[in-house]
Parts: sequence; structure tokens; C-alpha cells
Amino acid sequence: MDVGADEFEQSLPLLQELVLGADFVGLDIEFTGLRSNQSRPQQISLFDLPSEWYLKTRQSVQQFTICQIGLSVFSSIEGESNKYVAHSCNFFLFPTTFGVLDSEFSFQASSVQFLNQYGFDYNKFLKNGIPYMNEEQEKKIKHNILTGNWKVRSSLDKDQIKVVIDEVTRWLDLAEEGDWMTLPGIAGFQAFEIQLVLRQALPNIWTVLRDQGIIVKKMLVKAQKPLVGHNMMTDLLHLHEKFFRPLPESYDQFKLNIHNLFPVLIDTKNVTKDIWKELNFPRVSNLSEVYEVLNSDLNPTKNSGPVIIHASKCEKYAETKYPHEAAYDAFLCGSVLLKVAHLLLWRVHGAGSLPELSFPLYLDVLAPYVNQVNLIRAGVPKINFSGPDYPSIRPPILLLSVRRWPGVSEQQVYREFQNLCKFDVRRLSRSQFLLLTNKFKDARSILREYRGHPTLQISLYRYWRHSPDINCLLQVCGVVATWALLALVLGRPDP
Repeated sequence: MDVGADEFEQSLPLLQELVLGADFVGLDIEFTGLRSNQSRPQQISLFDLPSEWYLKTRQSVQQFTICQIGLSVFSSIEGESNKYVAHSCNFFLFPTTFGVLDSEFSFQASSVQFLNQYGFDYNKFLKNGIPYMNEEQEKKIKHNILTGNWKVRSSLDKDQIKVVIDEVTRWLDLAEEGDWMTLPGIAGFQAFEIQLVLRQALPNIWTVLRDQGIIVKKMLVKAQKPLVGHNMMTDLLHLHEKFFRPLPESYDQFKLNIHNLFPVLIDTKNVTKDIWKELNFPRVSNLSEVYEVLNSDLNPTKNSGPVIIHASKCEKYAETKYPHEAAYDAFLCGSVLLKVAHLLLWRVHGAGSLPELSFPLYLDVLAPYVNQVNLIRAGVPKINFSGPDYPSIRPPILLLSVRRWPGVSEQQVYREFQNLCKFDVRRLSRSQFLLLTNKFKDARSILREYRGHPTLQISLYRYWRHSPDINCLLQVCGVVATWALLALVLGRPDP
């Protein structure tokens, strides 16, 4: 199901009810761009600490915007063992333009071409995208409305707004979840003001404008359901930036904020990457290929795993593949999660002794992967949102010492090795470079291939031996020690 601004008000209450009753939610997001063409020092690298990776990626996230969010809400079917129904929905988004609020964002040509290739509806995005804002923008609008400092002069004064808030607050104290009330006789700009202020002042409600007035409905504040994605780090950055608050400069604050917003995250890229080789599955490069392998005869639990059906109005995904349509990819994320969890459970208990299957049981077996989100290129392979990040398990850094090649650059070094294997290159000194790969076999291969090379000498990098900072410190210590010894000798009185 596709939802734009015209359908959003009617669809949201139903979606919220589905989420509240769900076992988990699959997520996928499409963007107007992925990474800006930054200068070399700002490009992400295997040398980056998580905090460095975050600061570099933060710049790209601030430059681009979301054009489509896909949600697939998975719910177990009562009375039917290990059977799930998926409600999948695409939301087309476009930043709010109202008064002084006017967002700027960029398009990346390669991203536009990529989405065009898969039939993305740019008309719906640009003409009927659902307007959105983050908390900081919303507070600014609310402040301007309440103080009257607005380009479109407020048609309600503070006392009138206070009367409405008091009326809704009194009703809310006695209302049950799902109850609704009507505020009659409000239309036009007044309706926008009232809805904006009510949603800000009373976060556990939702409002809809109808012919008879504003309908106010009581909702839960947070569903606290597991959120599932595939390679979802960029998705999380955009969710924070576009709907919560501008991304903080502090990496640790970002992690804390995300954990508070989404206390249970599962990245299927992280899970499948961890178990793929052990199961002797063929190499895969994207989510669709992961899904195909898990649905093939290569999967020993193909016929005993969970049964997943599509809800009404979502049947098109049962008949046809729609790669890179956000809701379809969100459905794939959720399906992969269930199938991988079943595989993990099968490995623990064996085919003949599986306990009664349920999503809480799947969640238990997935516990080692909860809140571990994959990083594509960085000094560590994943981020831990519920504690300290794990130490790097990357291959060792290699030291390249260059002889008889004056003025050699990082790019020239990269090109020298690119046909053999892919390395990130960082200059250490005028004639020395650091090489880093994410594959141990590549590190071993290059050490073997270049043994005894007349121009390029490659060895393992040892920080205490090769770091310019350490060498400089040792030189300074040597100078100080020498002067101290001279002072001692020259200052000694004659016998």
C-alpha cells in the first residue's frame, strides 16, 4: 500500500494499532543521496574509529533527505503455530514548508538514476509527499505561534489555545486508549494551529481534521517493538535527524538517543554476515539475494520454518518482486529475520527436538545480535547501541616502505595494489604508507606476493615501533636524557 499526504491522516491510526499489536516492525528507507562527494580526508575509511565514521557520515545525512519509508508490520496469527501476517506500507515524504520553515536538501544523480531504474514514483514524492519535521523545528513553530511572531498572523490568542488544551487534558484523564473526542467549528489556519499545539503539548494523542471539526484520539506514546533493518545504520541516522533532533556532534550522545528511541534493534546484515560462512551458503551482495538463499533448498530448515503471508492490500508482493521499493525491502528484512532465527534455533536444538515455536523464543536466540548494527567501512565491523563498542577484529595494519619512487602519492599506492586486492591507504611519512583491508586473506596474500620486492617493502605495522609520534617522543626523551647527563658531568665539582 502506498501512502502520500492525501492518505496519511486516514492511514496513521490504523498503522499505530497494527504496530501496538505486532511482534516486530521491518524498516527500509530510500534517500535522495547516500554520500556526498567529499574531499579525500572526509571519505570514510577502514582506519576510522566509530566516532570518526559517525562525524563524516553525519555531514552526508544533513545534506540529503528521505523520499520514502517502508514499514512491514509482522504479527503472529493467534491459534496458528509459527504463522505470521505482514502489513507492508510505503510512505512518501517531503519536508514541511510552512512560514519561515523551508528545508534545503540535495539530490545525488547516481541515487536518482538507481531509484528510477526500479520505478520509483518521483511525482508522488515531490507532489504528494507527507510533510514532516523534527522536534526542534516543531518547537520553533510552536513558539512562533504562541508568541504571535509569525509571518501568517495567528488567528487564535494564547487564552483561546489554553482553553482548548485544558478541555482536551480533562477528557484525556478519563479516556481509554482508542477513545476519541471532537473539537467542533475549527477550520483553516486555526485547525493547523490547534493540531500543532495539541500534538506538541500532549504526545499521547493524534489529531485528524474532519468536516465536523478536529478529531482527537488517545494513543500510546511508544510501542517499544523490535525494529528490524538490513545494513540499517544510515536509516537510523536519518530517523534521528529528520524526525527527532538534529544529529549531535557527540557520537556517544547519538548512541544514547537512538537506544532511548529504539531499545530493541536487530540488523539482519549483522546476523547473516556472522553465520553465513558456517552454513556454507553462497556469497551474497544484497538483501534480495539473502532472502533467495534462505528460501532455497540450500536452507535445511526451508520446509519447517515460519509461514509468512501478506495482509490484504499488500498481496502484490506475493506475486511480484519489487526490489528497492521501501515497503518490499522492509518485508524482506522481517522475513529474513524470522528465517534466520529459525535456523539459529535449529542449530541449538536439532531438527527433531524444536520447542513450541513463538516469536519470544526467536528473540531469545537472537539475543547476541540485539542492538548490534553493521558498519560498512570503519575500524570496527559494527556499533553496539546498548553498551561500549567491541574492539576491532580487522586484519592487521600493514606498513609499506617505498624505495626509489620519489613523490609517490596515496592514489598511486592504491592503484599499485588494486588488481590484487582492495586496500585503504593512509600516508605515514614521506616514504611510508599504512595499508588496511577487511579481509585476512588479502593481508596474507600481499605479504606473500611482495616478499623481496626491490621497491616496495611490506611488513606488519607496530605502533610502538613505527608511529612518528612515538619516534618523536623517543627522540625528545633521548635529547633530554643527553642534556641531563651532560649537566651532571659538567656540573660535577673538581676533585
